[in-house]
Amino acid sequence: MQEGILAPVARLDRWLDAVLIALLVTCSVRYVQRHGLDATALLVLGGAAVLGAAYLTRRLVADRPPWPTVWVAVVVVLWVTLTLLAPSFAWTAVPVAFAVLQVLPFPYAVSVVVVMTAVVSVAWSRIADDLDPTVFVGPIGIALVTVLSYRALEREARTRQALLDELTDAQADLAAAQRRSGALAERTRLSREIHDSVGQGLSSINLLLNAAEQDWDRRPEAAREHVAAAGVTAREGLDEVRRVVRDLAPAGLDAGDSGDTAPEALPDTLRRVAESAAHGVAVQVRVHGDPVAVPSSVASALVRSTRGALANVVEHAGARSAVVSLTYHPDEVLLDVRDDGHGFDPALAGPRGERGRGLHGIRHRAAELGGSADVESRAGEGTTVSVRFPLADDGSRGGRGV
Repeated sequence: MQEGILAPVARLDRWLDAVLIALLVTCSVRYVQRHGLDATALLVLGGAAVLGAAYLTRRLVADRPPWPTVWVAVVVVLWVTLTLLAPSFAWTAVPVAFAVLQVLPFPYAVSVVVVMTAVVSVAWSRIADDLDPTVFVGPIGIALVTVLSYRALEREARTRQALLDELTDAQADLAAAQRRSGALAERTRLSREIHDSVGQGLSSINLLLNAAEQDWDRRPEAAREHVAAAGVTAREGLDEVRRVVRDLAPAGLDAGDSGDTAPEALPDTLRRVAESAAHGVAVQVRVHGDPVAVPSSVASALVRSTRGALANVVEHAGARSAVVSLTYHPDEVLLDVRDDGHGFDPALAGPRGERGRGLHGIRHRAAELGGSADVESRAGEGTTVSVRFPLADDGSRGGRGV
């Protein structure tokens, strides 16, 4: 793992290589022009070649500890020796220092750069005629500013990387939460739809079979009718299970190309539901206003809410009759299921009890589609379940009364 205070940047590495080679060639030419091609010049030229070759091996050992540290030591020793022999090679300190900053951690990099700065000052002072303070102050100031600048850049880069890591972790957590939320929503949907379809169908079958058992000896024809009705309910329940699993609308509510059901589809389906779910309760279906096409999701919710409300009437209310009212307003569609049963306290119907689960499902289903559901009841005065959904007012639904 890279530990230097400069992140590895391929373009910077290439420029450092090119700058070092250019400086080595220039300084070598200058040395030969000034001193001629003697034994010392051959030593200097050989040192320059070895320094260049060693420098270019940096990327080969960058990820192989402890070779990066060995590489720094070799390159710095070669540079110090070459600079002390030929002070003009002090210019190569810039790319060498950058490489050191890339390889070593900050405290060690600073120490090496300080040593290199001191070598530059000593080398230039050897060729100066008198003591020049700029030879010492200039390199030290440049080195100090360079190291501190890149230290600040390194800290900013790490802070930015930490923020990116936190953002990535947050996105992963959000995705996981969305998956959990989606799974929970799907479980809730299946639980609600199974309660209002399969559960109510099984309850109806149980009531029909109990009635058949009571009439088996005294009224065999009636018993056979009950059994036949139970068979029809079982087949419808099986079809409904398949539709719930596929998240389709109840039978009879197939949507057209616009995504809306036919205007008469919803009232006709409610009449069939009322007829199949009555089980000894006189159920009337009343339609107020002119039927219009409604979204298939809203129609499905109204049908399943009706089925759930009627199941509560049959199983819990002790009612003799019930009325299902479907009212079309210009801006909404309203469903009321009223019974003359013994009533109950709505505040005691939570999401846990059998009745409470059905009412809770009706409320939750309505809220999911932007509608609302209310329950009005009092002991001895029956119960009214109201479900309403907004309709888009496109100007063609006005003029309907209740």
